[in-house]
Amino acid sequence: MNVLITDTGSVFGHALALEYLNTGATVYGISKRSNSQLSKYVNYYHLEQNIEMIDGLNTRLSDFLGHGKAFDLAILNADAAPVKKEIRKTTTGQIIDAININVLANKVIIDVLLEHTSVVYQIVAISSGALISRAREWNAYAISKSALNTLMRLYAGEVPGTHFSALDPGMTDWADNKNMRRLYPQKEHPVSKKLKEVDKKGNIPDPVYAANYMVEAMGTILQEESGTYRDVRDLFFSRELNR
Repeated sequence: MNVLITDTGSVFGHALALEYLNTGATVYGISKRSNSQLSKYVNYYHLEQNIEMIDGLNTRLSDFLGHGKAFDLAILNADAAPVKKEIRKTTTGQIIDAININVLANKVIIDVLLEHTSVVYQIVAISSGALISRAREWNAYAISKSALNTLMRLYAGEVPGTHFSALDPGMTDWADNKNMRRLYPQKEHPVSKKLKEVDKKGNIPDPVYAANYMVEAMGTILQEESGTYRDVRDLFFSRELNR
């Protein structure tokens, strides 16, 4: 089994890579920096690449993947962090930055996979329920994730041989969420308040557990129509975790 995962340098991407490596899959990871723990696995290959640098990404990625391999799964995990401002104070440049990472870089990666591999059975984009939230800090992030979901639907309509989907992993206890809880006043940032309330109940899963149920969710979503967006909390958690 060949699996491509972007941003294996993040907490969640690292946990996903370990999940697949420990099942014997060959994992191709992309991130800004290599990881000593992942590098110990003989079935792990790493491309040191900042996907924000879109120019030349297609060439470096095609060289890394080679030609003619079959990929069972590609997980588009690389992510632009939310711009924690009101939308009226968010600059067009910040919106463009989010779209570059969350949409355009993923398009480049998908195109390379479709052109240079013999087959890609499944491509999953890590999305977010933020796209339906009107909470203040999501803004550019929500716009880009909405566009990402649309991108997956468009590919689904054009490439019937590959199953495309977008999955929201839900609230996960990694560094960005902790920073959000600490830095932003609850009155001004309702998402921060929700994170804090759920965290008090002990319901936010750690990245290792989140990676475990995401692997299961990626198998489950294959049973649904290609191009589908799903929130894994609909499958695994109670309604209190919904935004």
